[in-house]
Amino acid sequence: MVSHLKGLRRFFVGTDLEGLPERVRQAISDQQDRSEILIGWFQLAVGLTFGTLYLISPKTFPAESPFAPVPWALSCYLGLTVVRLIWAHKSRLPTWTLTFSVIFDMALLMVLIWSFHLQYDQPASFYLKAPTLLYVFIFIALRALRFDARFVVLAGVVAALGWGLMILYVVTSDPGDMMITRDYVQYMTSNSILLGAEFDKIISILVVTGIIAVALQRAKGLLVRSVAEQTAAQELSRFFAPAIARKIKASDHEIIAGTGEVRPAAIVNLDMRGFTLLAAHETPDQVIRLLGEYQARMVPVLQKHGGSIDKFLGDGILATFGAAFPSQTHAADAVKALEEAVEEARIWREDCLAKGRPCPEVNGAVAAGPTLFGAVGNESRLEFTVIGDAVNLSAKLEKQNKVLGVRALCDQATFDQARAQGYEPAEEKRQIAGATIEGVEHPVDLTVLAE
Repeated sequence: MVSHLKGLRRFFVGTDLEGLPERVRQAISDQQDRSEILIGWFQLAVGLTFGTLYLISPKTFPAESPFAPVPWALSCYLGLTVVRLIWAHKSRLPTWTLTFSVIFDMALLMVLIWSFHLQYDQPASFYLKAPTLLYVFIFIALRALRFDARFVVLAGVVAALGWGLMILYVVTSDPGDMMITRDYVQYMTSNSILLGAEFDKIISILVVTGIIAVALQRAKGLLVRSVAEQTAAQELSRFFAPAIARKIKASDHEIIAGTGEVRPAAIVNLDMRGFTLLAAHETPDQVIRLLGEYQARMVPVLQKHGGSIDKFLGDGILATFGAAFPSQTHAADAVKALEEAVEEARIWREDCLAKGRPCPEVNGAVAAGPTLFGAVGNESRLEFTVIGDAVNLSAKLEKQNKVLGVRALCDQATFDQARAQGYEPAEEKRQIAGATIEGVEHPVDLTVLAE
């Protein structure tokens, strides 16, 4: 019982967003604000449409009739709509304005219908036959655009109460002749009223209102979950490379550990030479600041050429090209990215030294070859990773930079593949034939990308 009461309170008071993070609630509120603007434009379109039809259509009342309520009602409706629309564009509409708008719209419609018997000089029961009552459903449906069932319910209840008062006015305006009949033919062909038919209208209003409100409440639940998941996905995507995030979103099946694909890819490893020694003599804040600057400069360069950051390993960065998604230029992209990253690191180091700040040199290496890209871990923790000879060779070549006293290396096979894929070196590159690499069984022909 208590849970049901809380649910009703959340429904009518609008506290169904409690417990959600502030950024999620803000995103939902922004969505509601945009919906309110959309409602305003729809209301304006409805008012202008019916106003245009009224102006161009033949009039159904005598020309000498002293009272024409429709222009006045449309003017009031359009005036309030324009004010609300301007207000909604400038700032968030408070709840009281939305409540007032719903009540005003319905009240204006009921007064307009009520005035028809005066305009046409007929008994009060005359207005109960007016098809204008159907506009009630337009006003109820308009409130559904906001994804807030409270205003749909308010619109439906006000409409039902308004029509009930209209019926009450008919049966009490002339105590000597309530004009009530039980003959359907007489009801259809005269100003007599059939109470059952009028109550059917009220029931129809309430049933439609209830159906829309329930559907809207369920839709709002989906909206809340969608916004929450989208916001969470945006936050989580900051912890993944964009290519990995796209891979997860585009997956047709649940990603589980042990699934993977083998495809041609290039692997880039970057590392700061002497960082461990420097970190031992600097404060933690200075170390983290240095890492932050280093990553802020390197990552955009790698991503610009299509690289996906696989992981940060202390001062090391491992980036993949063509692993998450197939690429016909993976080797060329990786070589270009490494050259630009090393040049960017040189500029950064010179800037730091000019300011009297320590800054290690940055080494890099690239290797290409068949690479296994897949998910590892368990049900509670998954991670995409790359496995293959190219991954190992890239890591070993990065360490070989220190041995050779250079800044960037790649094996000759990768360099040739990059050129075949469209890479054109700006200058002749030094070749090293048959280099001995620690951890590699056979000699490797190398190309120095940056001295």
